[in-house]
Amino acid sequence: MTQTIMEQEAKQAPSVIEGQLAANKELAQAIGAKLREISPKMVMIIGRGSSDHAGVFGKYLIEIEAGVPTFAAAPSVSSVYGKQLKLDGALAIVISQSGRSPDILAQAEMAKKGGAFVVALVNDETSPLKDIVDEVLPLKAGAEISVAATKSYLATLSALLQLTAYWTQNQELVEALDTLPAALQAMIDSEPQLTSQSIEGVKNMVVLGRGLGYAITKEMALKLKEVSSIHAEAFSSAEFLHGPVTLVEQGLAILNAAVNDESANSHEEQITEVTQRGADLVHIRQIDNSVHPRIAPLVVLQRFYLDVAEVAVSRGFNPDEPKGLKKVTRTL
Repeated sequence: MTQTIMEQEAKQAPSVIEGQLAANKELAQAIGAKLREISPKMVMIIGRGSSDHAGVFGKYLIEIEAGVPTFAAAPSVSSVYGKQLKLDGALAIVISQSGRSPDILAQAEMAKKGGAFVVALVNDETSPLKDIVDEVLPLKAGAEISVAATKSYLATLSALLQLTAYWTQNQELVEALDTLPAALQAMIDSEPQLTSQSIEGVKNMVVLGRGLGYAITKEMALKLKEVSSIHAEAFSSAEFLHGPVTLVEQGLAILNAAVNDESANSHEEQITEVTQRGADLVHIRQIDNSVHPRIAPLVVLQRFYLDVAEVAVSRGFNPDEPKGLKKVTRTL
């Protein structure tokens, strides 16, 4: 294992999340109580890049656990088109590490003006977002030097889990969060699953998952592109069978993000089908199937972050400073 900054920061996730969950407990409880009082009829999630991918996780999580329709915002609606949405009775969740991108700030302001109750999940607690939103649930990930986000992304997912657990008063999920740091550490201590040998010569990949597992495939595909220069696209395994599966016959490499939750049996059937069609499969799996199904995607992603950094180095790339990328991206 190499010692890139990306790997070092990814390995900090267990301690970061343990501290985050403890520090934010009372705040998450208070926001949860407020959400039960408001009883939002819909949730809009605002984010770009990895933060937008975290929003996909949030969509599945909130719809499954709270039963509230959840959708991704289109930040350009306010920042470019100058339009105002009607968001009375809505919850808006703004996700950002820096909290400084102009389009994200504009969308947060629009949501607030539109009548939404706005909560920001942000790592930089000094960001201008704090002066726009109703509540800030800090990620507490600390400084992240590598351009490729790792611990801050995992901390975003854990924040979404904690917020949803207290909102829905799901004691089982609250207790499961206490097991998350150890489950992440177990994945860090486990053997690599995605290796340079397993995808030698691969330039194009599809990453498949289902449900909450699909949510993390979008982040996996982004990291494969960012740090390893592998063109990768994420699909729900169910959606992949509706057309794109024809690509398998051309010798397609597939990364299987296997999460042990309610979707596991259906997902495995679809993985079996693409295998029978001749796909080259690499698997990223949790090593302990007893972990709570809502935290399972995080433990799978923890292993992936370490593995993809190693793959990047083996291919001659620096995952800490991907060419042409900056840590803070400011878009209009």
